[in-house]
Amino acid sequence: MIVNLLISLIVGAISGWLAGKIMNESGSWLKNIILGIIGGVVGGFLLGLIGISGTNIIGSIIISVVGACILIAAGRYFFSKK
Repeated sequence: MIVNLLISLIVGAISGWLAGKIMNESGSWLKNIILGIIGGVVGGFLLGLIGISGTNIIGSIIISVVGACILIAAGRYFFSKK
């Protein structure tokens, strides 16, 4: 149980950091972890709709990065409109 939580936090941190680098977004390590974990949920849902799933840690990171990039893009779209 604790090991799974630690793995999720590590995957979330890596995914959030990678998404931040890809989308040129700066943020703290806590923001990266949160973004990566929520990105994993979003990416898992959206990619699951078309039949794509991650079966290992690398797949989970890729799906989380895609979801986190989608979240960053959506945030920019909705919160930077004037």
